[in-house]
Amino acid sequence: MLMNRPAVTGGLLALAAAGLFGISTPLVQKFGASLGPFTTAALLYAGAALIGAVLRRPPQREAALRKSDLPRVTAMALFGAALGPVALAWGLQHTSGTSASLMLTLEAVFTAVLARALYREVMDRRVWLAMALLLLGGVVLVLDRGQQGGVQLLGLLAIMVATAAWGLDNTLSRGVAERDPAQVVLAKSALGVLITTGLAISFGEPMPTPLAAAALLGIGATGYGASLQLYLLAQRKFGAARTGSVFAFAPFIGALFALLLGDRSASWGIAMGGALMLLGVLLHLMESHDHEHEHEALEHEHAHSHDDGHHDHEHYPMPVAPHSHLHRHTASRHTHPHVPDAHHGHRH
Repeated sequence: MLMNRPAVTGGLLALAAAGLFGISTPLVQKFGASLGPFTTAALLYAGAALIGAVLRRPPQREAALRKSDLPRVTAMALFGAALGPVALAWGLQHTSGTSASLMLTLEAVFTAVLARALYREVMDRRVWLAMALLLLGGVVLVLDRGQQGGVQLLGLLAIMVATAAWGLDNTLSRGVAERDPAQVVLAKSALGVLITTGLAISFGEPMPTPLAAAALLGIGATGYGASLQLYLLAQRKFGAARTGSVFAFAPFIGALFALLLGDRSASWGIAMGGALMLLGVLLHLMESHDHEHEHEALEHEHAHSHDDGHHDHEHYPMPVAPHSHLHRHTASRHTHPHVPDAHHGHRH
């Protein structure tokens, strides 16, 4: 069946995450216009933390976070829930929503390169070409905004800092992709809120109006909390580099939504940069990876079911729904379409 292919399942989850995050970007620009960047970031991730708290699952369904995960989650919070959203909020106040949304596509480049460097994820010539097109599109956007003035360029460079921070966050999150995604969202978001709230108070940023606060909390709950949960589930099926690449559709969704909200900054440079980036995303999605490979013996804990070809251990009685417990995989060798997930880290 089509849905049994990990690339399809992972791709659909990543697309859903992209849709929620893409729509959030022009909305953050609209409701965070009069706020400081630290206050905006704190409200966004407070909303995300609420989603994490509501969607937490019992340890029988999803593997719980461990104390050993704290350093990784703390690093994710520093880059993904503090530096990333603060840079985004500042950048959105100094450049157009359309160009800022498209620049976020570079997150896929940083994620893929870091996934290759840290996890040795496979990237063939097609994937490298896709990354080159994304990068070239970003260069075109920078050149276009540079012609509009220094402030526009600085705003776009701030967005680039956000993409680099989130690229590192995405890569780090692979190490906890097998944990309950809601717990990961809650822990990361709560730490991020503590950091950004402290900085907002230190810098004397103004208090938000009730409308702005409610709006940013709602945007954070959907565009950051629910989106991150879907993103982590996609990484579980799809690997860090590929999830980041499919997630690169988010900027195009955001750019279109910004135009619908009245952004009139569109130019030939934005159109050309967006077209190059879109071509890069589509090229990456055409990837197909299928060969005979070997699984070494492995023991780990994560949510799983018994119809995926990798979990054939016995239960009495056999569960009918996804469940989580410590289990062992015996060594095996077989052929099927696969991506660099928790069960396919073999070298090529």
